[in-house]
Amino acid sequence: MAKAKSAYSCGLDAAVDVVGGKWKPLILWALHDGTHRFGELKRHVGGVSEKMLIQQLRELEADGVVHREVYREVPPRVEYSLTELGEALNTALLPLGVWGDTFMEQIIANKTKEPSA
Repeated sequence: MAKAKSAYSCGLDAAVDVVGGKWKPLILWALHDGTHRFGELKRHVGGVSEKMLIQQLRELEADGVVHREVYREVPPRVEYSLTELGEALNTALLPLGVWGDTFMEQIIANKTKEPSA
């Protein structure tokens, strides 16, 4: 769960608290093109367990960046979408994604190098 406002040292600290971890940025990115049901999100975010996806979605909802809509149907239907805050966050993450695309091969090469003695 997010830290209290007074616990942040700067804006970057607050932003990293919201998107921190392996799955949250990928969930946010999967939602950039609109509303998705849980199963669709699970397919878009390959490798995430159901338990972890639920946990991360709950945290993103608590932080106000993801909206969860429950439809009272049989069977129940739940959809997730970005809030205005979430859309703004995705816009801020776009340059980071471009940076990753640009330098992905170099990043992979650096991670596969043996450390110097």
